[in-house]
Amino acid sequence: MTRGEAPAAGAAPVRPIEGAFEERFGAAPDGVWAAPGRVNLIGEHTDYNDGFALPMALPQTTRAAARRRTDTLLRLHSARSEGVVTEVRLDALAPGAVPGWARYPAGVVWALAEAGHPVGGADLHIDSTVPTGAGLSSSAALECAVAAAYDDLYGLGLSRPELARAAQRAEHVFAGVPCGIMDQMASVCATEGAALHLDSRTLEHRQVPLGLAAHGLELLVVDTRVSHDLADGAYAALRAGCERAARLLGLPALRDLAPDALAAALTVLPADLAPLVRHVVTENARVEAAVARLDAGDVPALGPLLTEGHASLRVDYGVSCAETDLAVTAALGAGALGARMTGAGFGGCVIALTPTALTRTVGEAVTNAFRTAGHHPPHLLTATPSRGATRTA
Repeated sequence: MTRGEAPAAGAAPVRPIEGAFEERFGAAPDGVWAAPGRVNLIGEHTDYNDGFALPMALPQTTRAAARRRTDTLLRLHSARSEGVVTEVRLDALAPGAVPGWARYPAGVVWALAEAGHPVGGADLHIDSTVPTGAGLSSSAALECAVAAAYDDLYGLGLSRPELARAAQRAEHVFAGVPCGIMDQMASVCATEGAALHLDSRTLEHRQVPLGLAAHGLELLVVDTRVSHDLADGAYAALRAGCERAARLLGLPALRDLAPDALAAALTVLPADLAPLVRHVVTENARVEAAVARLDAGDVPALGPLLTEGHASLRVDYGVSCAETDLAVTAALGAGALGARMTGAGFGGCVIALTPTALTRTVGEAVTNAFRTAGHHPPHLLTATPSRGATRTA
């Protein structure tokens, strides 16, 4: 199991990402900015329903080495794309104009320009330790690292929620994934040692101390290595279903359906929409219960809420899969206090709240279960609540 990022060996005067930038673009960057991936403790598929969530930032980050240009050319390079540099002028930026991974950083620049901010060109080299396609918000980490870089490079003076809004608009409109705001808010607003209690409608947020180590607990993340692509339509269909249900109920969003009105609402909804509504309403209630238990210092009590959340995502929302279900079952059987898939689903990761003394045992049980089932071996890491986007150099 890995725990965050390993520090660079030695004390070289030039950091690897800075050296890679200079090798690619011929001069040193103006700075380096980093934004983390995230895991969501509870509150899945609630953000685009104006609901509540409780994410935390990961130690794994996406870093953007950047240099301001004097023209309107945007040049983008990824450490994962070898020698390929994507070049586009700002006046040519439009949804659908930039393919592949580059549409995410290009979309951020487009969103800032569309909002009227005085931005120009830049050279950007991107590197990341956030697994892609694993439900750990690699796209939001990329967007937020670029948003933070542009905020500093061009002296925009944007607030953290404004940076998150620009990053979300990049993904929603430019990249074509109708995501909520939770991933981006976690990536820019999270603080070390805490989870972020987020109201997705107002963007009001509060840091809730997590205190895992003080309670002899760890959060094990199981990357099932089942990749998902949220642009394939399944995510959009779920969101559309929720929005249709809210219209049928005469509500601005499903967040406005009170738990005590749920039973009556389910009797008037079409059969395909009722389970979606049940998940959103009960998941919002689980977020509030989780925050109350953390505020009371009862961290172990998060466990049953995680497991309840997974059952709801599996049965009502239909976004789990064989691998995530197996990881949850194996983790619980080996002593985890609770476990659930995290992220949008269709594969990705499972989180398990485990006593520290059992973390290795739980990880081995999941790995053995995958081997027996003929699945690819999962990747295991332990997550610690970390800080949001920041300038690192």
